[in-house]
Amino acid sequence: MIPSNWTLLEDGEAVALEARDRILNAANTAIRERGCFRIVMAGGTTPEQTYNLLVPEDSKWDKWELYLGDERCLPADHPDRNSVMVERTLSSRVPIPQQQIHPIEAELGPEQAASRYSEIVTNAMPFDLVLLGMGEDGHTASLFPGHSHPEEKLACAVHDAPKPPPERVSLTTRALVNSRNILFLITGEAKRNAVSAWLDGASLPVTEIAREGKHEVLIDQAALTCPK
Repeated sequence: MIPSNWTLLEDGEAVALEARDRILNAANTAIRERGCFRIVMAGGTTPEQTYNLLVPEDSKWDKWELYLGDERCLPADHPDRNSVMVERTLSSRVPIPQQQIHPIEAELGPEQAASRYSEIVTNAMPFDLVLLGMGEDGHTASLFPGHSHPEEKLACAVHDAPKPPPERVSLTTRALVNSRNILFLITGEAKRNAVSAWLDGASLPVTEIAREGKHEVLIDQAALTCPK
C-alpha cells in the first residue's frame, strides 16, 4: 500500500495533467494570500510536459516568480540547461516579468554560481511550491546518493555527478524543504527500483527531503508496478 500522500495515476500524461492543476491551485492560493507565487522548477520530461500544459491556462502570470532546483554547468544557451527548457516551454510564452525569472548562472562555474544563487534564494524562502523529480538512482535536483551535501548552505557546487555533465549546481535539502509544499513527479519503468527503495526507507536524497518537508507524490503505474 502506498502512503496517503502519494497519488497513483495511469501514465506520464496523467501525472503532467494533475501536476498542472496542482500548480495552478497553489499559484491561486499564494497570490490571493501573499500577492505572489514563488515556485522552484524541476528539469525532466514530465515537468516539461507540465509546463507546456500550463501555457494556455489563466493565471496572474505577472505575480509568478520562477526559481530552479538545479542546473548543469554548461553555456547559458545550451539546450541541455534547465533554464533553457523552462524558457522554451513556459516563460517565453506567458507574461512573467523577466526580473522575476531567476536562472542559476552555472556558466560561471559551480562554486561561484552556488554562492550567487544562495543569496537569491535567501530572499525568496519560504517557497510556495517546489517541484522535484527522481532519477533512477534516487537522486533529486542534483543531489546524488553517496555525495556529501552541505547542511548549512542553500545552494551547493556539485562535482563528479554520475550523469553528465559532472559539474552542476543544486539547491540543498535545507533550501528545498523550506517550502509550503513539495511535489514530486515520478514516471516510467526505470524508476521502479528507486521507488521501492524509497518506500523501504533507504537512505536516498529523495527520502531525506521527504522526511523533512511537507510533500506529495504524483506517480504513474509504470513507476510503481512491480515487474511480472
